[in-house]
Order: sequence, then C-alpha cells, then structure tokens
Amino acid sequence: MLTRRLALAAFAAAPFASAFAQGAAWPDRVVSFTIPFPAGGSADLLARLVADRMAPLLGPSARMVVENRAGAGGVIGSDYVRRLPADGHAILLGTPSTHGTVPALQPDTTPYDPVADFTAIAILGRAPIVLAVPKDSPHRDPQALIAWLRANPGRASWGSSGSGSVGHLAGELLNLSAGGLQAEHIPYRGGAPLVEALTKGEVQFGWEPLGSLAAAARDGLFRIIGMGSPARHPLFPDVPTLQEAGLAGFAASTWNVMVGPKAMPPAIVARLNAAANRALALEDVKARLATAGIDAVSDSTPEATAAFIAAEFAKFKDIVTRARLNLAR
Repeated sequence: MLTRRLALAAFAAAPFASAFAQGAAWPDRVVSFTIPFPAGGSADLLARLVADRMAPLLGPSARMVVENRAGAGGVIGSDYVRRLPADGHAILLGTPSTHGTVPALQPDTTPYDPVADFTAIAILGRAPIVLAVPKDSPHRDPQALIAWLRANPGRASWGSSGSGSVGHLAGELLNLSAGGLQAEHIPYRGGAPLVEALTKGEVQFGWEPLGSLAAAARDGLFRIIGMGSPARHPLFPDVPTLQEAGLAGFAASTWNVMVGPKAMPPAIVARLNAAANRALALEDVKARLATAGIDAVSDSTPEATAAFIAAEFAKFKDIVTRARLNLAR
C-alpha cells in the first residue's frame, strides 16, 4: 500500500517535476514580481502572498522580490516589465486596468498591446464587481433600480473609483445592457472616496470590486444589491447576480493575472504556472484571499490565461466603442 501511495504521489508531481527539469538553470538570480500600483491594496496583498509561497517551489535557493511601480493606471509598471529581458527573472501582476480598460480607452497613448506584448503565465484570482446603493435607498434589488432609472432619465448619478476603472466600465455596461439608461457618472479618486460617497448618499448607486466594499457593507454603511459575476458569491449569498435580474450575459469582474515580457521560454513559463497553481491551492492562501473578496484560481494554464486576457480586452473594447467613451490622457 505504501509503495502504491508513493507511486501515485510521484505520478501527480510528474508535470511539475518535468517543467522544473526543463528549466533547471533558472532562476539563477532573484525573480522580480512587479505590482504596477501602490502598496496596500488587494492586488498588493495577493502578489506578496503568492510570491512568498511560490519562491520555495522554484528551487531550494530561489528568491522572489515584490516591487511596486505605480502610475498612469498601472501603465508605467507594465511598460517597465515589458521592456525587460524575457528570461523569466521579471514578471508582472496584470489587472483589468493594465490589460483591459486603459488600453481599450487610450489605445493611442498606451505604449503596449496588452495581448501581443506579454507572455501569459497564470490567472491568480478573480472578484466580482458589485452594484451598491446607499442604506436608505428604496431600491432593494437591481430590477427596482433599473426600473426607476428608466422612469427618471437624467435624474440619477452613480459613482466609481475613477474614470477608466473596471467599476466605470461595469456601470457603462449596465447602461448598455438595460437599453440605454441615462445617469451621470461621478468618478471618485479611488475606492475609499466612493465608499464615503455611498455612505453619505451622494450618489444613487456605485460600482466597485467586492473586496473594496464588503467590510463597509457588512457594517451596514450601504447595501450591495447586485453581483456582476455569473454566480452568487458566498460572502453575500442572498445578493442576486445581474444576470438573475434579467440582464442576460452581464459579466463584470476584476482579476489578477501573472504575465511576463513577450517570448519567454515555454519551459520557464510552465514552471512559473505550476508554482503559482500550487501556491494558490494552499488552504491558508485561499482563506486569506477570501477575506479580501478574492477567489483564488489554482487550475489555469498559460494557454487559458492568454485566451482570458484576450477575451477581457475585447470585451472592454466593445464597451468603449458602444458607449462612445474617450478618456485620452
């Protein structure tokens, strides 16, 4: 029995061991993991947690260092990594901003193609974008809010954490999906000001990633009435999705992916992917991310990651085109 268990364990580890052997000379120095945003946010938490767990899986002396390079909606850090050697010693945390909304909104000023100029490695986590209303709002579900907006064109305002944010694009998608709603968008300078605006009732509704709103919603400062994800979320199981509210195909989420410079060696990509998946499958990692409203993804492949990024970018481009948005810097 022991021999059989050892054989099964060896078989299960074979893909990871094979990828490890193919890139045996790597890493021969520190692997830098760039976060293109300031320290302290949910993206920073995820990257540091994953890097800490990944490093031992890359080799007995492997080291990963997390570096924050913020600016221009993540473009500065992303372009920095894009220009580095594609030898596997520099990787990037990609988000809807860096690989979706900003390139879609500002194609002439974004210095890279989010699909063609990077090597896709792994999907790390996802979180729904949620629809929230002030605590004294009469609207208890998305259907009621949409019906009121249709009956009162131009009378409402709604908030996001900034022009070009994934919350902004989710709001525009609602307008389009519901047949051309008319409401004024108020872009705030981040998630915290949006939370304050919802708490004070400065806007009729707002869109933001779940992690930014969950704690305040649980404290009763405002109410979450809709999920942008295809399925309900375990943190708020009573909150319906926008698809359940009658908006077929509505999908709005934030996500984090691991990418590197274009044309990284496939063997190194395979090792990074395997290490990321193993790190994200750890129960303590999943639990820690869940408290931040992030659902860990531990089964992605480089090919699936590339297809995911391409599909998300195409979706954002479609929203920008249909909503006729232009946010040139």
